[in-house]
Amino acid sequence: MSQQPFQFKKFKVHQDRCAMKIGTDGVLLGAWSSIEHEPKFILDIGAGTGVVALQLAQRSSASTIDAIEIDDQAHEQCTHNFEHSDWADRLFCYHASVQEFASEMEHKYDLIVSNPPFFKAPKSIDAQTQNTSQERAVARFTDTLPFTHLVVCAAHLLSQNGVFCTILPQTEVASFIEIAAQNKLFISKICTIRGTKTSKIKRCLLAFSTRQSKPKTQELTIEISRHNYTQEYKNLVRDFYVKM
Repeated sequence: MSQQPFQFKKFKVHQDRCAMKIGTDGVLLGAWSSIEHEPKFILDIGAGTGVVALQLAQRSSASTIDAIEIDDQAHEQCTHNFEHSDWADRLFCYHASVQEFASEMEHKYDLIVSNPPFFKAPKSIDAQTQNTSQERAVARFTDTLPFTHLVVCAAHLLSQNGVFCTILPQTEVASFIEIAAQNKLFISKICTIRGTKTSKIKRCLLAFSTRQSKPKTQELTIEISRHNYTQEYKNLVRDFYVKM
């Protein structure tokens, strides 16, 4: 496996010690999450490499950007990536579960983001992941961060005028929105994502707030053809990808 870091335009991300590598989902979340309300305090739940938090550090003037990561190796790597960025004084990664963090933290955040695990774990993880590290299994399966736990903790940590953003498979969206509403977080914006114009919706970017309103809807198509990206996708991520 390559030990070379992933080079973005204004920062680099080392990922050789992280189970989940840089992917489109995380970069989309970091580029799309709302900063129109000028958040001063930002939290990234399940930070992994730290890429989403780094994107938000680049995009915003937030004075504090905290991250939570439960995995030992990922926490150490996220901390390294933070410390070697231009925004080291604004970034900090806590080594904890979100449940532990939320139970101890009284501080509220104006923007909370999470690229959560969303694969349902089989009865025996070990039997079906013989060629996959345990760390990758933990990072992928919702057993380590059930949606209900994520929503409850986000609702507890979100400021009154704050925004909570996440990215999910389209098949999980309806149940997630229901769980959020039960915890007084209401959908305010939805962006559906297709690989190409004719492909099925693969992911949805979601934004929640503490106020009920008619959600704004968007659509995003990533490619016209293989490696031929749409203008709307390039506009969204061009501040990050070197070759975009």
